[in-house]
Amino acid sequence: MTSPIDRLRAIADGSADRSTGLTLLAGAIAATLLVPLTWLVLEATRVEPDRAWALLARPATVDVLANTLLLMGGVTGLSILIGVPLAWLTVQTDLPFRRFWSVVVALPLVIPSYIGAFTFVSAFGPRGEFQAILQPLGIDRLPEIYGLPGSILVITLYTYPYVYLTARAGLLSFDPTLLEAARTLNHGRLQAFRRVTLPHVRPSIAAGALLAALYAVSDFGTPVIMRLPVFTRQIFVELDSFGQDYASLLSLQLLGIVLVILAIESRLRSDGGGHGDGVGTAGEEPLISLGVWRWPATLLPATVAGAALLVPLWILGLWFVTADLTARPSLALQLSTVTNSVGVAAAAAFVAVATSVPVAYLAAKHDSLAARLFERATYVGFAVPGIVLGLALVFFATGFDGIDLPLLPAIYQTVPLLIFAYVVRFMPQAVGSIHTSTLQVDPQLVEAARTLGETPLRAFRTVTLPLVTPGIVAGGALVFLTTMKELPATLILRPTGFETLVTVIWRAQENAIYQYAVVTSLLFLAVSGLSMVVLLRQDS
Repeated sequence: MTSPIDRLRAIADGSADRSTGLTLLAGAIAATLLVPLTWLVLEATRVEPDRAWALLARPATVDVLANTLLLMGGVTGLSILIGVPLAWLTVQTDLPFRRFWSVVVALPLVIPSYIGAFTFVSAFGPRGEFQAILQPLGIDRLPEIYGLPGSILVITLYTYPYVYLTARAGLLSFDPTLLEAARTLNHGRLQAFRRVTLPHVRPSIAAGALLAALYAVSDFGTPVIMRLPVFTRQIFVELDSFGQDYASLLSLQLLGIVLVILAIESRLRSDGGGHGDGVGTAGEEPLISLGVWRWPATLLPATVAGAALLVPLWILGLWFVTADLTARPSLALQLSTVTNSVGVAAAAAFVAVATSVPVAYLAAKHDSLAARLFERATYVGFAVPGIVLGLALVFFATGFDGIDLPLLPAIYQTVPLLIFAYVVRFMPQAVGSIHTSTLQVDPQLVEAARTLGETPLRAFRTVTLPLVTPGIVAGGALVFLTTMKELPATLILRPTGFETLVTVIWRAQENAIYQYAVVTSLLFLAVSGLSMVVLLRQDS
């Protein structure tokens, strides 16, 4: 708590006014991020109750709801079943080449799921490459890959790293002496894991499961490619056919599911067990010998990572060698497409970082309700599916007919609106990174600068800003990489004729000419390789 003397001193040197100004600035930024979502609610309320009920009671709506829930549950459950054992193997056992596997099993996270989807369809779908290999053996048909099972499989392969990374972080912070103590009390390995290790890592698993669940309900490209009717696909179809009423109602339903997911995760996290006090030595000295299962255990990371990584690389490499990419000039990759993608991603990263600094700094340096609320408000856009955010911005940019007061109609289908969508969607990545870096700045350094006659603003520029620069760069890089991969918001909000890497991929799959996505996809993988470099450095 701030003492009365400190408050008087703040008023005397003008820092109180600056704090108020910072609070107002952060509040304005948070409000700007939330305003577009209100237009979605307003649009939905315009629908007459009878018509709204008729639309929501459609059998197709029920099917969409059921498919979405089943997809979310399947992906989340399977991600936990894969991610937690992989984290345990790479942290607490003597798995051969643990360091190698700890990096490899995280790499699928950098591949967009829609790239994985169309490569899996090309490999295992009707008349796919794998079918051609098995044809001489008399196998004329493979099991159907489309639908719910195929969607769960593909999305899981590119989302389980969320659970793996969070569970691994929890295990690395686990005090190994607690496990040893449990073993001395005649607890078996399974019982010790269930009663000691699992309560410690449960909040970490819940955090990873939350990310997997949010990804599953917000994914657009994979369900479309896999021909699975879910909310994201149906919303896009209705919007494309001018069914805005139905699209807005579906968006509110999807938003309700997201809120329920967040509430469940929050409850699980609050009910989680205590954290250990160790320094994470489990990753340095394996506690558990796998014995005769030591080498067979490598089949799990090899199978999972191999399926997620080798199938796309195999298909893309085959297309790169054999495909005639000049047969359809309209789908050929143009330099402008690359510059468009890089340009809007870089602009979004810059704006996100610039607007994140005051919000993150306020939250780190001022323990107030307003600071916490403004910071949490920035996370709303990240939790909202891209298709819902895109629809909300359509209503926001084109105006609200019920009020008959068009709001900025000139920005609809413009690059600034597209960049704004990216900022709303991915700004939390920058806020989190900058917030963490700011908390690590020693307050005594700032106080020393103040005692030397520096103003608060100059002390921030000369002391705090250089120290938080790594967090700023990391946050900007995260926003850049995720913006490059964003699909639904780009499809809805991009200007007519404005092509990006993701739109080229999408047009290729719409025309069932996946070969035209090969160069674009390889560019994606090259850019995503930057994440691997960061991961390797952090693990060294």
